[in-house]
Amino acid sequence: MGGIDPATGMLFAVVGRSGVGKDSVINHARAALACDHRVLFVRRVISRPADSRGEDHDPVTEDQFRRLLAEGAFCAEWQAHGLHYGIPTAVLDHVETGGVAIVNGSRQALDRLFDRFPHVQVVEIVADPEVIAARLAARGRETAEQIAGRLRRSVPAYRGADTAVTIDNSGPLAIAGDALADLVRARLSGAVARLRPALTNPG
Repeated sequence: MGGIDPATGMLFAVVGRSGVGKDSVINHARAALACDHRVLFVRRVISRPADSRGEDHDPVTEDQFRRLLAEGAFCAEWQAHGLHYGIPTAVLDHVETGGVAIVNGSRQALDRLFDRFPHVQVVEIVADPEVIAARLAARGRETAEQIAGRLRRSVPAYRGADTAVTIDNSGPLAIAGDALADLVRARLSGAVARLRPALTNPG
């Protein structure tokens, strides 16, 4: 692929409700962009054990996380659901030199990401409520009542929402995954104008 232009550097922060298939969309885009050295898919450091059913991450204990934080290992960190999350400093270096990074984000972390990275594009993955309910039920981690309660919760306001790109993952995964990969390619090609709020409709 072509060389890196510092002006293209950007962090894509992918957010979305539990059950929308965020990890699956990211993994599809990872496969589509595997040959492009300009693209980095962030492996987060999380204070929880490795879990084959969840996100591929670097597992650490809370004490190890605090030690890494004190050593300056993270360019951004936050807490959610009783866990500590960290983004390695190398990710900021990659973006500042013109690379594109894609991170499995969190709305509560967006303030830190916007404060640390020169350019951030929020990508919100959505899906129809019945699709989300079916996916959550298939996991077997929550009762039907708990799932219904989760779906009734409104999405709080978050930083970057006014320019967020929305991708609908109600249909075939390839449609949503290719849409994310195309956003990254558009950034790398310098087509900044194409990075605007848009809805990918599975038809």
